[in-house]
Amino acid sequence: MKLIFATNNPHKLEEFRLAIGSRVKIISLSEAGIRKEIPEPYPTLKENAREKAQTIHRLSGGENCFSEDTGLEVDALGGEPGVNSARYAGEPVSYTLNTAKLLRALGDAPNRRARFITVICLILQGQEYFFEGRCEGQILRAPAGTEGFGYDPVFVPDGSQKTFAEMSPKEKNIFSHRRKAGDGLIAFLKTQTDSPAHVQN
Repeated sequence: MKLIFATNNPHKLEEFRLAIGSRVKIISLSEAGIRKEIPEPYPTLKENAREKAQTIHRLSGGENCFSEDTGLEVDALGGEPGVNSARYAGEPVSYTLNTAKLLRALGDAPNRRARFITVICLILQGQEYFFEGRCEGQILRAPAGTEGFGYDPVFVPDGSQKTFAEMSPKEKNIFSHRRKAGDGLIAFLKTQTDSPAHVQN
């Protein structure tokens, strides 16, 4: 089965390919010949994921596809940056500036609890399906590590002493919110591809 993934972000593409494995071929927007920048205008991750998936489904002429939207929720900030995580410090998008703004906003707050949430919207044979993955953890007071992207240098998942940015991709995949959402996606796809009545692209 082939799925168009509504992204050209190489980091996200790598994480999802690692999470989902070889059973499904995942291609990026550029590999599908789609150059459009897709807006994320809605106040929830689910709505933005749906908007991206519906846009790619339409532009691709009805191909099977999926999208994701991910946010970091920080308890001491009332759930911010949340749906605005990617553009927390404004345009143009800068992982470094986003992280710096987050650390300034938190200051010395003793409560550093936070979580990454990923919502996937899959459009398969014209039907929509949603999957969610969460990763609970803590925000450090200073960045550590050079791997990963986004807020990875300041996020330590529960059960680890390392930030995401101090982990290899395989280590991160053990805890990853994207892997958990991807697990739900691939479990569902297995039920579809194992069905003799299912028509594959």
